[in-house]
Amino acid sequence: MSVKAFKLVSAVEREMLMGDKNYINIECIECCGKNLYIGTNDCFIYHFLLDEKVSTAGKVTFAATKQLHKYLGLKKPVSELKAASALTRLLVLCDNTITLVNMINLEPVPTGARIKGAVAFTLNENPVSGDPFCVEVCIISVKRRTIQMFMVFEDRVQIVKEVFTPEQPCAVAVDGYYLCLALTTQYIILNYNTGVSQDLFPYCSDEKRPIVKRIGRQEFLLAGPGGLGMFATVDGISQRAPVHWSENVIGAALCFPYVVALDDEFITVHSMLDQQQKQTLPFKEGHILQDFEGKVIVATNKGVYILVPLPLEKQIQDLLASHRVEEALVLAKGARRNIPKEKFQVMYKRILQQAGFIQFAQLQFLEAKELFR
Repeated sequence: MSVKAFKLVSAVEREMLMGDKNYINIECIECCGKNLYIGTNDCFIYHFLLDEKVSTAGKVTFAATKQLHKYLGLKKPVSELKAASALTRLLVLCDNTITLVNMINLEPVPTGARIKGAVAFTLNENPVSGDPFCVEVCIISVKRRTIQMFMVFEDRVQIVKEVFTPEQPCAVAVDGYYLCLALTTQYIILNYNTGVSQDLFPYCSDEKRPIVKRIGRQEFLLAGPGGLGMFATVDGISQRAPVHWSENVIGAALCFPYVVALDDEFITVHSMLDQQQKQTLPFKEGHILQDFEGKVIVATNKGVYILVPLPLEKQIQDLLASHRVEEALVLAKGARRNIPKEKFQVMYKRILQQAGFIQFAQLQFLEAKELFR
């Protein structure tokens, strides 16, 4: 049974990005606060400011204002963008090289600092250095079966560690000293400080795209066999039941309490609280799905959209209105971490009372009595 958890809202129309140039495609996106960056196949970076507007009726719209665009001077696509806001730097991967550019004017740093030989990269969101003016970057190296860790400062980079892997890595996520890696035939957890590794489960990267995503402290979300979204901790165990995706998931994102997945035709929304599929949104030609500081963004080759979550209280009320008491109570308990304590207690009491009246009207007196208590 469905819940309306998200609305899909357009953020950047194709005309704003490419006008009538049909050959331009979106390759990657990055969002940091109101700043949206788009990397394209013709080696440009576009910078937009996103302004969120809420009407009196509660309808959310986004107005994107183009700030500038910058050509990187190569005939290669921009394959990845990551913002390091503490350094006011944007890390740009193009032609196996990570360049540091200024987040505001998109100019490369004067020192010319860069990381060469990168196939893909990610940032450590739980850094180990403790230096606020540095970001920790993990790259999949062009060297076979090699991962490298770097410290990136405002105008210089420094290699920290080089780690060899049992098979060729295809995707990586980092938490502290732990790397969660998709290799050619399996997922593993590797502590790059101690060198200790742990096998998670088999996976064939030749058949479909692996997904490795850090979703919280010492926890990752992975695309497992049989269309399962699997959760794994750095200890190699799963503390949550898996969610059932389609076989051909392209990307996944987290917006608590939901896991959002993208495939060829749909965006699906599953609850982390009861693993049930709650919503399906038709979405063709999507190839990017990412979450940025709680904002979930999807993109086709030509446009960018934002999945706007409906307020949790509204979702709970909709469930109660449909007499789905159990689901409403599960969602209400799960909402505790998103709502201030005093506000939550008032809201939860009211929900219990409403649920009690629904059970009472259905002559379920024992259940109603417990809820009223």
